[in-house]
Amino acid sequence: MAQEKKLVEQITSMSEDFAQWYTDVVVKADLIAYSSVKGCMIIKPDGYAIWENIQHELDRRFKETGVQNVYMPMFIPESLLQVEKDHVEGFAPEVAWVTQGGLNPLQERLCVRPTSETLFCDFYKDIIHSHRDLPKVYNQWCSVVRWEKETRPFLRSREFLWQEGHTAHATAEEAEERTIQMLNLYADFCEEVLAMPVVRGQKTEKEKFSGAEATYTIEALMHDGKALQSGTSHNFGTNFSKPFNIQYTDKNNQLQYVHQTSWGMTTRLIGAIIMVHGDDSGLVLPPRVAPTQVMVIPIQQKKEGVLEKAAEICGRLGKVSRAKLDDSDKSPGWKFSECEMRGIPLRVELGPKDIEANKCVLVRRDTREKIEVSLDEVESKVAQLLEQIQQEMFERAKAHRDSHIWDAHNYAEFTEIANNKPGFIRAMWCGDQACEDKIKEDLAVTSRCMPFTDQEQISDVCACCGKPAKKLVYWGKAY
Repeated sequence: MAQEKKLVEQITSMSEDFAQWYTDVVVKADLIAYSSVKGCMIIKPDGYAIWENIQHELDRRFKETGVQNVYMPMFIPESLLQVEKDHVEGFAPEVAWVTQGGLNPLQERLCVRPTSETLFCDFYKDIIHSHRDLPKVYNQWCSVVRWEKETRPFLRSREFLWQEGHTAHATAEEAEERTIQMLNLYADFCEEVLAMPVVRGQKTEKEKFSGAEATYTIEALMHDGKALQSGTSHNFGTNFSKPFNIQYTDKNNQLQYVHQTSWGMTTRLIGAIIMVHGDDSGLVLPPRVAPTQVMVIPIQQKKEGVLEKAAEICGRLGKVSRAKLDDSDKSPGWKFSECEMRGIPLRVELGPKDIEANKCVLVRRDTREKIEVSLDEVESKVAQLLEQIQQEMFERAKAHRDSHIWDAHNYAEFTEIANNKPGFIRAMWCGDQACEDKIKEDLAVTSRCMPFTDQEQISDVCACCGKPAKKLVYWGKAY
């Protein structure tokens, strides 16, 4: 028992120090290791397996909408980065530069891609000539580098993994349709696969992507009441095609500029999963994204027939789930604690007495409920339970999110909520950036989005300045 207790004691309680709890979980659950490059992490097998499941499911959904994968160079010539002025200004503080190749200085600096808009634009100008060449709906899976000052595993690192979609269209309407389509795809993915409810909406002018006409976002609420931007989709209009001269001949033989979009999700989603679902014992993974969905743990495995039966059950469960057998020589109690730490949705306990009674015990990670099941129906029961766990995890996360949304009608209410009530703040806004700036400076709260579906007029005036209101905005403290 001392060993079992020690495993969990290594995790700081989230109520004591949420930031330290998060760091403890990502390290102790064996998701990452720190590297010798400051601000960069080593993603270990369990962490990378979560990313592979995210990648696999997102990629499948992308391809259903006509997306094709490509790969671009990781280096961008400085002259190319400078073509779109707003874009380069937005990224300048985070760019890492290569100035020497081998023993010789480079004639032109190369930046390590912080994002690939300029590369795609340079490519598109050479391959798009006619309306028959459109649309181009490309995506790449890669890593990018942004020289962040403050880093935290998964949430903000100097190198991270992501996908970035870049599309080109004949009309503004087609580009807007694709921008919204991809945002909704992201939102559905988060809710259906990660069991993570999100708010869908548009970023304000201040918060939009550098060089975009409009940026759309999905915002999730973490357990500590902070917001996390979990995916973005940008409509560039012709802001990139004009400086890069990406033109096509339309059906009337007239030259037109293409309309472009860009959209992306990153490994910060793993951080979101941890902070939405985790508890003081470690990870709690939604079954659809869990690398191991079921762990079979034999009890008294040295007794005759126990290990063989456990292996048989694991083999059967492998047909309906991602199942593994823990036949290590650790104690059962240690194995239970390790299962909890790693967030494995379901464990199967099977000992000599269980085998004699033709049953086993299923233990849910999310609720710790124990369920006795006949070995004759273990496959169907496990499949059913995994779906139930997935749905109930989403419902609990949604209930937590909804119970942490507060309405502010004036600045006094806004201030009181920001200082005392973690969560989203719904408040009306006049549209003036000065109010955004004041709220951020006074309260460390930023605009998260102007929601698509929740535009209830909770007041006629801006919660900050009292002038006539234009939009309802979700605000919050964010990662």
